[in-house]
Amino acid sequence: MKTQLTELRALASKAQNRRTETGIPRVAMVRGAVPEHELAAVYDPMINLILQGGKSMTVGGRTLHYDPATYFVMSIDLPAVGSVHPSKTGEPYLAVSLTLDPIVIAGLLADVPALPLPSSHGIGFSVATVTDELMDAWVRMLRLMKQPGDIPALAPVYEREILYRVLQGPNGRLLRDIATPDTAMARVNRAIRHIREQFDQSLRVQDLAAQAGMSESAFHRHFKAATALSPLQYQKQIRLLLARKLIVSGSTNVTSAAFAVGYESATQFSREYARFFGAAPSRDTARILAG
Repeated sequence: MKTQLTELRALASKAQNRRTETGIPRVAMVRGAVPEHELAAVYDPMINLILQGGKSMTVGGRTLHYDPATYFVMSIDLPAVGSVHPSKTGEPYLAVSLTLDPIVIAGLLADVPALPLPSSHGIGFSVATVTDELMDAWVRMLRLMKQPGDIPALAPVYEREILYRVLQGPNGRLLRDIATPDTAMARVNRAIRHIREQFDQSLRVQDLAAQAGMSESAFHRHFKAATALSPLQYQKQIRLLLARKLIVSGSTNVTSAAFAVGYESATQFSREYARFFGAAPSRDTARILAG
């Protein structure tokens, strides 16, 4: 595995300290000290493989840590905050990711119906130990950056192999949840999409439960198990993350950002912003811009 990791690091070495496209569909990479405010975001479903250094992700009240021996799988859209750090010997953080496409996963499931049962249930994100086979598939995928003419023919093959290796592992359930429409996770996902589309509107949990085809109590239980957040907490964090992005970009002031994301009171917004990010909007923005 050491040889594979060395090659992957070399292949991804030109990444920047933000999401860097590779030219391969759904595959991106990042390198270096990513600004902390950019790691506080709503993340799309993905597989994230750490090549160097380490990363921490906090979703709700759960914090996961991973390093070059592990990979992270997220099966639903999640608001999260994170931090990255270099290796113990000083090499910069380095990682690659594959954004998950339900259609690709569903097509793969049709070809490999018999898979081992997972060891965990309910949660929509997890960390697992990387295997030699999974690492091999990533090496072949990133080599395509040197042979872009091969991408249309071979990238779909290598993507399926990466997904297949993950499906075989302890996080296989997370991928199956994405592509299986009748699971509890899939129903929660429908509610999540609605919250993201209507984030600035008043939220009624009973309406979300009805859309998911669950009782209100069952929906709340499954939603919190998947996201580590209640539906109202989920909406609040999305609002705060989007408002912060608006303020930092300079496109609007604090009050306008609060109203833009659905708050009716700028005072309440500032209070909840400070509780979530650790500083009032003006101080937080000044710190980010100074950095």
